[in-house]
Amino acid sequence: MELSKRAREIQASPIRKLNPIANATKAKGIKVYHLNIGQPDLHTPPEMLKAYHEFSDKILAYGPSQGLDLYREGLVKYYKRCGIEVKPDDIIVTTAGSEAITFAMMVVCEVGDEIMVPEPFYTNYNGFATMAGINLVPITTYAEDGFALPDNSTIEAKITNKTRAIMLCNPGNPTGTVYSNDEIFRIAELAKRRGLFFISDEVYREFIYDGLTHTSVLDVPDFEENAILVDSVSKRYSACGARIGCIVSRNKELMASVLKFAQARLCPPTVDQLAANAGINLPDSYFEQIRTEYQSRRDLVMSELDKIPGIVCRKPEGAFYINVKLPIENSEDFIIWMLKEFQIDNETVMAAPGDGFYATEGLGKNELRLAYILCQEDLKKAMSIFAKGLATYQRIHK
Repeated sequence: MELSKRAREIQASPIRKLNPIANATKAKGIKVYHLNIGQPDLHTPPEMLKAYHEFSDKILAYGPSQGLDLYREGLVKYYKRCGIEVKPDDIIVTTAGSEAITFAMMVVCEVGDEIMVPEPFYTNYNGFATMAGINLVPITTYAEDGFALPDNSTIEAKITNKTRAIMLCNPGNPTGTVYSNDEIFRIAELAKRRGLFFISDEVYREFIYDGLTHTSVLDVPDFEENAILVDSVSKRYSACGARIGCIVSRNKELMASVLKFAQARLCPPTVDQLAANAGINLPDSYFEQIRTEYQSRRDLVMSELDKIPGIVCRKPEGAFYINVKLPIENSEDFIIWMLKEFQIDNETVMAAPGDGFYATEGLGKNELRLAYILCQEDLKKAMSIFAKGLATYQRIHK
């Protein structure tokens, strides 16, 4: 019996697909520093954990499909602090950012339609697009210039009669690129002029460094019909297991349709919404502290990378990832070799192969993503092992 085209074509996650090898390595008593996945080691705020402990309802009942009113009203306050004015009816709570992205794709596209997205991009966009039956059209960006967006003429050349949207992740995963106010506004102008939606993945909004600021797609005036924001609490509060996100748009027709998708899956998790709502009241000092910590981690990793000959990488400005071009042919082979063959003091390193973050066949083979989500002591050890492993691998594979 033959499985569906979706089943045959959906991509295995480059972030997780090497886990069986890592697990086999750990079963031998070898410590693996996981730089492959964006799972922060920072503690989830106690205010959020308290909401779990204090939940006392006798029945864990269905909630509203659009999310709890309490939480949506809380999100209105959160976005207002970010300078974004929205109403509760502009927000639908989703089961993580993953569902928000999938809803956004399905609500703007027919099967076979296209969404343009700069590559490298968050690898699961590939999976979501396959499940929705749409095609991602890559706008290739390059490590040599910090993965900057090309000019509008290059982007417009990709538009066809099937193009329905442009999607950006700002700050970017896996690149850490922060798109400036001018860049967001020029993409918005292009989208409006060409009748396209602009889907903005703003999960890493709080993690921007070097004094830079974030521009939301909802900051663009007279753009209500085109703008779709997708968001998540996973990284913001180091609560990846909470699985709470949202989709936000002032386009009433679009949100009415998203609500039907939400009704079809019934409701997002109730207790996790209560925990996420508790996070909304955290003071600005919470984000200032974690921003300072992540910036220090980024600087540590970059200082170690700068010592390695042949690497191409410009300092990222946001998120907590660095996408690195290596002086080798195949980063996945290198990562597998590190896990199986290379240890220092019974320790090794795992990263995410770069090709899974691309839609263009053949690109990213010599790149990988490093997530600086470990404490600085562990990062220092991990980067030392990484550098020595790379040098050894290059000697062996000349």
